[in-house]
Amino acid sequence: MTQTGPFWLPESPARFPPTHLAAREPSGLLAVGGDLTPEWLLEAYRHGIFPWFNADEPVLWWTPDPRCVLMTDQVRIRRSLRKVMKKPGWRVSFDTAFDRVIRACAKTPRPGQEGTWLSERMIHAYTTLHSLGYAHSVEVWWEDELVGGLYGVSLGKVFFGESMFSWRPDASKIALVRLAQQLHGWGFRMIDCQVPTDHLISMGATLLPRAEFERLLNEDINQIFPARTWQDSTTPV
Repeated sequence: MTQTGPFWLPESPARFPPTHLAAREPSGLLAVGGDLTPEWLLEAYRHGIFPWFNADEPVLWWTPDPRCVLMTDQVRIRRSLRKVMKKPGWRVSFDTAFDRVIRACAKTPRPGQEGTWLSERMIHAYTTLHSLGYAHSVEVWWEDELVGGLYGVSLGKVFFGESMFSWRPDASKIALVRLAQQLHGWGFRMIDCQVPTDHLISMGATLLPRAEFERLLNEDINQIFPARTWQDSTTPV
């Protein structure tokens, strides 16, 4: 009988078991352990694996089946949201306030979860990825006030969304819409949303079998993305 996850990982080398061996219960849990260094995180994302754990737990690595994704050309903008976006005062920026965005996300619990999964250890890990040019943020401003946003990791031509927050109605939706539009313009076709929520599904996200997700991932992860400054993409909504 083939062993299935979760598998225990040493601190090195940064290497994961095949994703099809992930546990069925809890669904998608592949491994426990390892580290949150850039080497570990980048190796994980290259294989469609991401960390998700509480502050009092060891590092848990997940690869859900099915996988929630948003194709950048299929984002759904409802009429009510279009009306909101037309109001003067909105502005969207990229990579101008990464630390503020990730800390705001840390104050926003994931659905069905009490408290936050974004510990100082996780914040430090993704801030390091940001300094290396792999993690990026989208900021939504109402006039001069930060009211929403999201952050994630970009490798090749795939964006892996991690978390979002909204302190004003529809602010996180605006962040996702503008991200999808910008990525589509850059030739990205997929945003990995990890697990489904009503919010994501309402905006056009869909569920793919893990094998199909990994097929798309493997096609896009090694595509060359021309060096460009995300900060140059600051625009009104």
